Amino acid sequence: MKYMLLVCGDDTADASGMAPVEPWVEEHGVRRAERLYGHRLRLPAEAVTVRVRDGEVLRTDGPFAETKEYVAGFDVVDCDSLEEAVEIAARHPVATIGAMEVRAFWDGITEDAETGIRRIDAELTEAARERDIDRMMACYAPDVEVFHLVTGEEQAGIGALRKALEGWFSPLTGPVHREVLELRVRPGEGSAFSHALVRMRGTRVTGEPLDRLVRVTTGYRDAGFQWLIAHEHVSVPPETPVAGERS
Repeated sequence: MKYMLLVCGDDTADASGMAPVEPWVEEHGVRRAERLYGHRLRLPAEAVTVRVRDGEVLRTDGPFAETKEYVAGFDVVDCDSLEEAVEIAARHPVATIGAMEVRAFWDGITEDAETGIRRIDAELTEAARERDIDRMMACYAPDVEVFHLVTGEEQAGIGALRKALEGWFSPLTGPVHREVLELRVRPGEGSAFSHALVRMRGTRVTGEPLDRLVRVTTGYRDAGFQWLIAHEHVSVPPETPVAGERS
């Protein structure tokens, strides 16, 4: 389960005797792989507090509350229990002069990157077979950027991508078979990548077969409740025979 460790500093505390943070990051982030991500934050004086009242955006320079203690940074850890997360937080050097607030992520709301990417891949395969462009579009972010195989040009935005896919499907008849021969996933926090070798097979309206092998490099974004494709680059692997295509 994932936990957020809020690193709470105290601007009146003497930090001269505090141990360095780097060994803690090395221990839990590299050796034990419990720390997924984290970073230090700028001081509260540089913060901007935003409120909306009656439709009006109210911006205030400075922190939400005037207090000696403030959130100086954060770390996201993945461990089996709250007790384990507390033990990790207790080892953080700032715990000796400030405080560490441990809060669990809501369970079951978001899917992990690996699961999300493989779900999207399966959805694209099913949608291609049904020639369901709406279903395919649901896998992409509204501001997606795609480098399309046919034109070689960039399509920016969901509308441009839809138009490109409609043009790709128009000379084909019947189902389009999308077979993923290879899929390598590179999960991350907030964003992720995959590299796939995909075979596309179908029949042209002229009766000619389409049999194309493509390599797809895809970037994904965590949209909060699901993962979406934010960037996609489609290309033909070198020295790959392409059947049913005119040069």
